[in-house]
Amino acid sequence: MISAALVMLMTPGLAFFYGGMVRVKSALNMLMMSFIALGVVSLLWVLFGYSLTFGDDIGGGLLGNLDHIGFKGINPESLWGTKPDAIPVLAFAFFQLMFAVITPALISGAVADRVKFGAWTLFITLWVTVVYFPVAHWVWQADGWLFKKEVIDFAGGTAVHINAGAAGLAVALVLGKRIGFKKDPMRPHNLPLVMLGSGLLWFGWFGFNAGSALAANGTAANMAFNTQLATGVAMLGWLAYERIRHGAFTTLGAASGAVAGLVAITPSGAAVNAWGAIIIGLVAGVVCSWAVSLKYKLGYDDSLDVVGVHLVGGILGTLLVGLLATDGVGGLDQLGKQALGAFTVLIYSFVVSWILAKAIDVTIGLRATEDEEVGGLDQAYHAETAYDFSAVGGAHVGRSTVASIQDETGAGAPQNKKVDA
Repeated sequence: MISAALVMLMTPGLAFFYGGMVRVKSALNMLMMSFIALGVVSLLWVLFGYSLTFGDDIGGGLLGNLDHIGFKGINPESLWGTKPDAIPVLAFAFFQLMFAVITPALISGAVADRVKFGAWTLFITLWVTVVYFPVAHWVWQADGWLFKKEVIDFAGGTAVHINAGAAGLAVALVLGKRIGFKKDPMRPHNLPLVMLGSGLLWFGWFGFNAGSALAANGTAANMAFNTQLATGVAMLGWLAYERIRHGAFTTLGAASGAVAGLVAITPSGAAVNAWGAIIIGLVAGVVCSWAVSLKYKLGYDDSLDVVGVHLVGGILGTLLVGLLATDGVGGLDQLGKQALGAFTVLIYSFVVSWILAKAIDVTIGLRATEDEEVGGLDQAYHAETAYDFSAVGGAHVGRSTVASIQDETGAGAPQNKKVDA
């Protein structure tokens, strides 16, 4: 339950991470695109999501049944697993709910600044139903088909990160590029907010990864330690790469590198030792830093680098565990199993996400209007602004006051006078 609370904190952390990276006119909208998932997915999880994901398989390892629809048959005494390691079903369901919440929220970074909020809410409702719940069943349920193929995904490299990254790419392609993409500067408006968000993600990720052991044991300890190690190394790798390529160690690079390391160690951290974690972190930091530049070369507008960090990082972590897993598990045979899991999820998520986004676009419309995008989505959909500058620094000076100051001081700009431009 503590781990579940840590994973819940990751969604507000993600909101801050993404919110600081967008321009100020759409900062609140970016926050809301994550926060709305806390409401939508929590409700769907009880109605049918838990049952579709962790219900007994209905055939082929593809989907759970509806025996637990509305949490039917689940009470505080119901247990998950076998004694003496069994835990309450409600504790397990609470923990897994938080994974279901953050996964669609991750997609939002790829489509920032240009999505109708109502259409986004509809999209994540449909997406978790037909993409996330089935894929999580494949990977984590004992009778899921990828689980039975012995694909290693301890905490979500396929079901969360590859899944969300592929979906982000698909929806970004349906939406098209932001107005001014590759022409106008689209710099982060608040880098301290980005650093705060990445710190909350890093903190919450210990619940995400170590909590997936479902016990306070050596597996959880190994996963927690490897999470810290890979994340730190990935941050160093990203910073070194951008220093060589661009001549600076940026705070955005540090935050993004840390997230890349967190993503890559997620599927693999319980199956590798410390040296494996170092290799995974270093590769993720360097390769993901390179991968974020692909959107400019290939011409797709992944606003906040969901493809470069989550899709690429998820693939790297999922594949590398095939080579680096200890206790005789790693090898070419396991690498083949990992590739099967990674690319099956990628293809399924991309295709179905593209269809969902296209269907919404041709019916109610997915993209904001040009006026809404240019003016900012905060005012258009939330009737608010992120910052109230009118109360900052002294009395407001209007145009008439500027004119009187200029009359007193002569032609040209007023001297030694505070003027609100």
